[in-house]
Amino acid sequence: MTTLKFDMIQTVALAAVVLFLGYAIRRRISVLDRFNIPAPVVGGFIFAAVALALRQSGVLALEFDTTLQSPFMIAFFTTIGLGASLSLLKKGGPQVVLFWLLASFLAVLQNGVGASIASAMGVDPLIGLISGSITMTGGHGTGAAFGKMMEEQYQITGAVTVAMAAATFGLVSGGLIGGPVGTRLITKFGLRRATPDVHAGEAAKAAAVAPIDAEIDTEPDGEAPTAFLLLQMITVVLVCMALGGLLSKWLGQFVTLPGYIGAMLVAAIVRNLADSTRVLKISVRTVDDLGTIALSLFLTMALMSLRLWELLDLAGPMIVILVVQVSMMAAFAYFVTFRVMGRDYDAAVMAGGHCGFGLGATPNAVANMTSLAERFGAAPRAFLVLPMVGAFFIDFSNAIIITAYIDFLR
Repeated sequence: MTTLKFDMIQTVALAAVVLFLGYAIRRRISVLDRFNIPAPVVGGFIFAAVALALRQSGVLALEFDTTLQSPFMIAFFTTIGLGASLSLLKKGGPQVVLFWLLASFLAVLQNGVGASIASAMGVDPLIGLISGSITMTGGHGTGAAFGKMMEEQYQITGAVTVAMAAATFGLVSGGLIGGPVGTRLITKFGLRRATPDVHAGEAAKAAAVAPIDAEIDTEPDGEAPTAFLLLQMITVVLVCMALGGLLSKWLGQFVTLPGYIGAMLVAAIVRNLADSTRVLKISVRTVDDLGTIALSLFLTMALMSLRLWELLDLAGPMIVILVVQVSMMAAFAYFVTFRVMGRDYDAAVMAGGHCGFGLGATPNAVANMTSLAERFGAAPRAFLVLPMVGAFFIDFSNAIIITAYIDFLR
């Protein structure tokens, strides 16, 4: 069988083409847009399926030089760190802290359930973690990062493939159950607003972190980046990545960590020092743009190089774990999130959003809350709290929780 090899630059170039193939397909198939399936996932999975067909038929095997995949991943999580401003946490008030703790507790449960079921079915418990908070709370980005680490450090075959499949399953499931959970709470407890707010969808979009397509297609708030400002923010990201690499190496002597943790921590320190000293102004808009670019290329490279044939042996246990995770998420949102967050209308909307948040990504959560708000009325507190936790804070606690589980299981 002939093998076609792509060097580092050719791999990135192909990833960019596959990424825009994903955009084109997503815009033409409404169900993909409805469930906020990211364009890198659409294009990457289709490319991986074609590569699998070529390989299985004995026609052609593809090999990629993914050297730049890790730097893109670290750059993305560095931009997350640069967005973690303590002043935002203060503005959100106790509700933001409360929901952050709630979401972190759910991550603990997700990992416990995943690891326990995997062990009971005779599968490595690390696979259970991949189908736990790594992909459920973490989504595709965290899934690809930890999956790569597990393949390299623990020789877990097919970890990235399992992570991408689990994250996509969670993304779709979160979009399906969020609306019904929120609707049931609102109608059961008579929480419907008297006057539905037809502008709730617009408010949601303004308050939330937009999906990847929207970030690229629409003009975000903030100062338009000049060449100088862009270069300045790139420098900040690169310096954080460099210092973060040293920090990760030092921390690695004590705990097992993914490569991005050090850079994300350094970036968070830099952001808050900049806010307090005003020596450096962090352009949130420019940093967000850089993060979107890095995440898009990183995810596309991870997905198009998937070895889908490695998924066959793990499909059964993974499906069982994921079905349990979806059921637990629905029950947690209904019985815990709603009650802890106040048992009022905003809490019900937040519970519906938590289904998307805890099984996929912040855009899914916002889509769930938007559909509820458009039908029953505005929920301003829900649209402030959940996107703030999803965009800036959950990645920190989730990474700590995942790392603690890995160290315990190993």
